[in-house]
Amino acid sequence: MHHLSDGIAHFRRDVFPAKQQLFAHLATHHRPATLFIGCSDARVTPELITQSEPGELFVVRTAGNLVPAYGPGTDGVAASIEYAVAVLGVTDIVVCGHSACGAMTALAEGHDLGSAPLIADWLRHADAARARAHSGPAAPAGESGVATLVRANVIAQLQNLRTHPSVARALSQRQLSLHGWVFDIATGTVETLDESAAVSAAA
Repeated sequence: MHHLSDGIAHFRRDVFPAKQQLFAHLATHHRPATLFIGCSDARVTPELITQSEPGELFVVRTAGNLVPAYGPGTDGVAASIEYAVAVLGVTDIVVCGHSACGAMTALAEGHDLGSAPLIADWLRHADAARARAHSGPAAPAGESGVATLVRANVIAQLQNLRTHPSVARALSQRQLSLHGWVFDIATGTVETLDESAAVSAAA
C-alpha cells in the first residue's frame, strides 16, 4: 500500500495542478463519449492504451471482458451498460480483449475450475465464443488456441451487447456504434475486429 500512498502524493503534487481546470469542469459535468468494456486484468489499462483524459471513457471491467446477454434480474453489468447508453448517451462501445487472457486461457486449455465455482459459472458467458472458435474459419498459421478464443470472444460479447434493449434501441436509431478490439500486451498493438465479417464467416 505504501506505493499507492506515494502515488496519491505524486498525483496531488505534480499531476492534479496541471489538470485542475479539467477536474473543476468534471466536478459538474459527466459526458463520456465511449463505453469501454475491458478485462479486469491489471495489465490492461483503458485510459493508458487510448491515451484518454479523465471523463472521456466510461469503463466497465469484467473477468474475460464478458458481457452477459440481457435477461431478467439484477445485473451490475447490464445496469452499467444501460446507464452509459440511455443516460449518458455514449456514441461508441468498445469491447476489448487481450493477449494472454487468464479467463480465455482457462477455457481454451480446459483448466479444472472445480475449486473456483463462481469463476466457472461466470465463464459460461463465453460459451458462444467457444462454439465460434471451434466452428469458425481456421485460425491463422501459428495462432494459439487461446488467441483464437480471445478474438472469438470479443465478437461473441458484441453479439451479447446487441441483446440489451438500450443498445438495440440506440443502434436502430443510428446513435451508437460497436467496436471490437484485441490488445497485445507484449507489442502494445491493438487489432480491430470486423464483426460483420466474423459473424458471416461463422454462420
